[in-house]
Amino acid sequence: MDRRTFLNDSIGAVTAAGLPAYEQKITSPGRAGGVGTAHLLQLRDGLRSLYALDDAYGGGDVRSLAVRHLSRVRRVINSNSYSFPDTIGRQLQLLAGETAEHCGWLYYDADDQDNARRYWGEALTTATMLRDDSLEILVLASLSMQASHEGRPRDGYDLARAAQQHASRYGSPVLSSLIASREARALSLMRDGKAASKRLAESMRLAEHSDRGRPSPRWAAFHGHAELDYAQGLLYTEVGHHQAAVQFVRAALDHQDRVYGRNRALYRLTLARGLINAGEVDEGAAHAVKSLEHLEEVESGRVMRRLSEVVGLLDCVDATCAREGARELTEYVRAKGESGCTK
Repeated sequence: MDRRTFLNDSIGAVTAAGLPAYEQKITSPGRAGGVGTAHLLQLRDGLRSLYALDDAYGGGDVRSLAVRHLSRVRRVINSNSYSFPDTIGRQLQLLAGETAEHCGWLYYDADDQDNARRYWGEALTTATMLRDDSLEILVLASLSMQASHEGRPRDGYDLARAAQQHASRYGSPVLSSLIASREARALSLMRDGKAASKRLAESMRLAEHSDRGRPSPRWAAFHGHAELDYAQGLLYTEVGHHQAAVQFVRAALDHQDRVYGRNRALYRLTLARGLINAGEVDEGAAHAVKSLEHLEEVESGRVMRRLSEVVGLLDCVDATCAREGARELTEYVRAKGESGCTK
């Protein structure tokens, strides 16, 4: 079964998680009957399913499911009375904010930054309204990542600092480590390598003390050894130390859990980029071609952008392996475009 068939089949599973037996009760506002804890848990299970699909396959195809799930949560909020307004109502509003944030992430991964900003703005409004620190930290950290991605590292740094202020009150070393790595990324893009290295070292130190303090939120589960190795590799890339970058990106790929299919595709292409820049063209081309195994399962605008970077590098090298690698990758991109899979 290929990725697209699997995702189409998964629509039913996710919809079932967010479309329980009370569906008939919510067709008209004010109708007798309310939404209780069981219904809320079913809707939250739907969001968890979306997280898992994104980890494995990327944001390209999953975002339409997330938007539909958000619409369903909004409809429940606006057409029902709650069994316990102060608890169920708040939790539904929070779920809407978390789902909007995930929609933002999925559009970011699909490289549709305008829609990502729109959904993250909605999520931040919800976090502010509910005074929910966890959601506000998540959105600020996401906006920081986007700012750095778009070439606005000063904004990225300021947003990460704002997230860190909230995180210090939250009391989770892993969460503080994640945000410190976002600060380091922004600092490296600002060409402040010394400050970036210092902040990333602090991020690593915090991650080593994950058993202390408050546990991290569930959404931060991806942050760990592989993520920090990758961040270190990107830092070395920014300062032109490509051999050192290769060592860390290679380690990141080795340590990355296989459930994160999109990240593994991105890491392998980043490794290929580093190897080519370091003069190891044969191995770099081999990794780039090997990444096609991952790309058959992944739909991610960010990954495709990295693939295009690697093709551009190979095109500039006068070597047989580079020409053959660039040809195979270009044929893949062309075939993908003709099949209508690109986003």
